[in-house]
Order: sequence, then structure tokens, then C-alpha cells
Amino acid sequence: MSLRRRIGLGVAVLSAAVLWWALQPAPRPVDVVRVQRGALTQRFEEEARTELAHRWIVAAPIAGTLRRIGLLQGDRVKQGQLLARIEPMQAQLLDPANRERLLAEERAAQASMQAARQRQAAAQADADLASRDVARMRRLGAGGVVSAAALDEVEARVLHAQAAVAAAAADYRAFAQQRAALAALLSGQGMAGGRTVPVIAPIDGVVLHRYQQSATPVQAGQPLLELGDLRKLQVMAQVLSQQATLLRPGTPARILRWGGEGTLAARVARIEPGGYTKVSALGVEEQRTQVWLDIVAPRAQWERLGDGYRVEVAFDVARREDVLKVEASALFRQGARWAVYRVDGNRLRLAYVEPGMQGGTEAEIREGLREGDRVVAFPDDRMGEGMRVQALEQAAAATR
Repeated sequence: MSLRRRIGLGVAVLSAAVLWWALQPAPRPVDVVRVQRGALTQRFEEEARTELAHRWIVAAPIAGTLRRIGLLQGDRVKQGQLLARIEPMQAQLLDPANRERLLAEERAAQASMQAARQRQAAAQADADLASRDVARMRRLGAGGVVSAAALDEVEARVLHAQAAVAAAAADYRAFAQQRAALAALLSGQGMAGGRTVPVIAPIDGVVLHRYQQSATPVQAGQPLLELGDLRKLQVMAQVLSQQATLLRPGTPARILRWGGEGTLAARVARIEPGGYTKVSALGVEEQRTQVWLDIVAPRAQWERLGDGYRVEVAFDVARREDVLKVEASALFRQGARWAVYRVDGNRLRLAYVEPGMQGGTEAEIREGLREGDRVVAFPDDRMGEGMRVQALEQAAAATR
């Protein structure tokens, strides 16, 4: 072959190579993250709202004329503070049938006082037992015999029992006030209207709702005010039944996006055993149950929270210190399996993986990847095996 023909053939081959290269699609820029080892906390988030576990409805102990109530919603009250006065009705005092009814109500109030006192004693016994368990488990925990989760559960029992003691004591005071009012009404029989009956606050707290304001006739048992102690505020979350099985009393949690700065430490207090069906915003029927949490952060941090406020809760279910993990956004379904796109040089390689524990924005990888592998952070349906890419490693992922 002559030199001229060899040169012409070389130029043709080079031109074809240049044309082929020019027709190739440009590498697609993609964000990539590295597979790495580290601590992983299994958590999930749910919307929630603040709730008072105990409310006290202050009702009229007798029928009569209510004098005007000057308290407003949000006003603070002290235990024993005068809330209202009621002037008895003379007609009831002179009616023998009503007198017998009032005597029966007085005896019922006396029985309710005794029942409240028994509940208080039982709750105090539970609190004392739980306090001794806490002291014993703290000693054992120092030697590594007892887990932190078990200690948290017993400490939650102490708080729960102490709240029950306070609630039973408040109930006792309310029934005692009712009995005293009935006794005063009976002792004034035959007098014109009888002595005014005071309505006393059974707890330290605030006025949540005012049912009556102006002077008006009221019947026995008619609600006048609703009181609550915002220091005993709890958080109630409606949790999917599958996730509720991961929780137990004492499970740590964090209150997010509550309106103030930072997050608030909380702890699961109670998981209701009954579930119910709730339709999601997408029209999907879900089985959920109510989970109650105690706020363990200092009161000064959340004193602006009120009853019925919307918050969000992150439940920290489990934590492992050394796991192979990757950004959860990198995982996608490929048929019945989970997969990622691994970046090999400047090409994509489809890799099937077996995910494990989910940690919010991260997921454990049990099989399919190795530490240091680069994977596409946000895969889509336009990607495929062998595609040329330009890897843009995320700084946040690289420095985590």
C-alpha cells in the first residue's frame, strides 16, 4: 500500500473516531455520596399536639344564682382560691323531696372523697415502689447490669405515679368542696336563700375555659370553669401501629418545630393498647394508636407552650455505633429488590443492596456495597447501566 493511501486511511479512521466522539452524549452531572461507617440512630417523625392528661371541671355544687365570675381564660389560680359564689334557692331548702336528694348527694360526695383518698394512697405506694426501683437500678446500672432503656422506663413510672398522686389529691379536694357546699345548704334550711356557697379552686393552674360569666341561675353539677396545670403538659402523637410496636415507656424522643428555639427532650410515658383507623391526606386508610410523651426539658424552655398546640415529634428507637450506611435518598426499588447506582470511574453501575435499619436521612447497608463506594444521591428513571456521568460529590456527605 502506498504512503498516500495509508495516510488517507489514517485520516478517515481519525475522522470517524472524532465524529463518533462528537456524537456521544455529554456526561451527565450527578450528585454522589460515599458509603461510610459510623453511628446510626433509628428514628421516625410524627405530627403531634400538646395535651393535658388531667383537667378539672369546676361545677356548681348546688342549684342557685351564680354571682358574676371575673376570671378570664389564661388567668392563674391557686389551690384554695375563691373562684365564684352561689346563692342557694329558698324553694329547694323548703322542699322535703329535695332535702332527701341533697342528703343522698352529700353521702355520695363523702364516698367519693374516700375513694379519691384510696386512689391517692395507691398511687403514692406505686410512686414509692418505683422510686426504690430507680435507686436500685441506678446502683446496678453503674456496673453495667441494667440498660439505660430499662432505667428510663422505671423513671417514667415514677413521674406517672406522682402525677396520679396529684390528680387523686385534687379530686379529693373537689369532692370535699362539694360535700361542704351541700352541708352548708342543708344547715341553712328555712333561711331566706341560705348562706352563699363558695366555689374553691382544687389545684394550682390556669383557667382553660369559662362556661359561665354573668350572674345567672345554675343547676347542681352545671360546669362553671375548666382548670388545668400547664406544668403537667404532655404531648400526644398518633403513631402508625407498625411503628408503635418499636416504642416502650421510657423511649427517648425530641419535640421539633414547636415554635421556639431548638428541640425539647421528651420521653414516652404511655402507649395506648387500642388502635383505630385514620384516613391520611392521600386517602389511604391507616391503623394508628395514641402515644403520650412527657416533656423532660426544663420548664423554662417551653413555658410558652399551651394546651392543644401543634408540634412534631422525632422518636429515637435504637442506636448502633458502627454500621455501614448511606444516604436513604440513594435507594430505589428495582422490581422486588432495593438498588443503587454506583459510580465506577465515569460510568453508572446498577448494584442491588440489602438495606437494614432506617435512620431518618440515612439507611444501613447489609450487603451490596463497600465502605468508600460512591453512589448517586438522587437517582431517577432517566439513568441506566453504563451511562456516562460527571460525579459531583456532596460536601455535606464527604465531611459527615
